[in-house]
Amino acid sequence: MSTLYNSISALGAYVRKNITGLGMFTRFLLQLIVRTGIIFKRHKLVSQQIHFIGNYSLIIIAVSGLFVGFVLGLQGYYTLSRYGSEEALGLLVALSLTRELGPVVTALLFAGRAGTSLTAEIGLMKAGEQIAAMEVMAVDPIRRVLVPRFWAGIVAMPVLAAVFSMVGILGGWIVGVLLIGVDPGVFWSQMQAGVDVFNDIFNGFIKSVVFGVAVTLTALYAGWTARPTPEGVSRATTKTVVLGSLLVLGLDFILTALMFSN
Repeated sequence: MSTLYNSISALGAYVRKNITGLGMFTRFLLQLIVRTGIIFKRHKLVSQQIHFIGNYSLIIIAVSGLFVGFVLGLQGYYTLSRYGSEEALGLLVALSLTRELGPVVTALLFAGRAGTSLTAEIGLMKAGEQIAAMEVMAVDPIRRVLVPRFWAGIVAMPVLAAVFSMVGILGGWIVGVLLIGVDPGVFWSQMQAGVDVFNDIFNGFIKSVVFGVAVTLTALYAGWTARPTPEGVSRATTKTVVLGSLLVLGLDFILTALMFSN
């Protein structure tokens, strides 16, 4: 009987802890939104963070996009050649990147590169008592530190996803046209005729914005709630990658079901 009681107590404590965490997470998001006005008064803070988050992630995004395009070109050609549809290679590469791989892979790389950097930065500021020093000087750390980073991540994510897709299409063209020998006119004409601006490109843009909000918010919250110790910061960075990646994959399924169900 005591074992059953302990099990029920443990389950209740686990559920209560997660509900409390969800409430704190929602409250954290609302605090960021309420203090958004600083980005219009001191826009340089946001531009500096866009440079830090986006520019320093550009190389890994571009290189990854190029190799993903290479793989799509090879696998797409071998698959389409079975049905005599090699001329649709450009369309296959473009749709795969703009609809799915561009936003998703970029978000996963963003979580691993920029997300962990944001978490570690905020966590180390807490460990070094810089956050406490701001509060002593009557400076709101959420308004001064977190809000610019939050909106910088939202802005940088769609740009990085667009770069990933463009470089990936270039990689598919290099493999399909230059190496395999697909007709270049057919490659581009099929892509131009089959890719729709709203249904494909715009929906991919919406995905990248949502992923940017999810990953950046997760990274900032993990750093903000991290214990001010080296172990606490390391756990927070790990949490950013794990939760950010799971959020991206889960949201991708939901958004794909909503966007392309018709």
